Amino acid sequence: MPSRVTAGLFREPSGRRHATVMFAAALSFAVLYGYSVRVADSSSAGWLLFMIAGTALSGVAESLPTDRRLAAGSLRVTAILVLVSLLVALAVAPDLLLE
Repeated sequence: MPSRVTAGLFREPSGRRHATVMFAAALSFAVLYGYSVRVADSSSAGWLLFMIAGTALSGVAESLPTDRRLAAGSLRVTAILVLVSLLVALAVAPDLLLE
């Protein structure tokens, strides 16, 4: 019997509406990163790269066809690992991301 986590991660992709929201979030994070690097001349925006990668991976996972459950689940797991690695990096060495 599969667990709830496995059933949730490896379910069918949600479709274009969810993918659009994820890609819009990734785009907004990219705009924030570009603004902080170019205009604000700040180097403390490294955490936004993790957010861009995590939301873009989630968007790709949700935009796959419905029969690609394993690929969507793998992309979801990868997105979660990227975002958890951000939390670990902030806990272990915050000066690497927040200069």
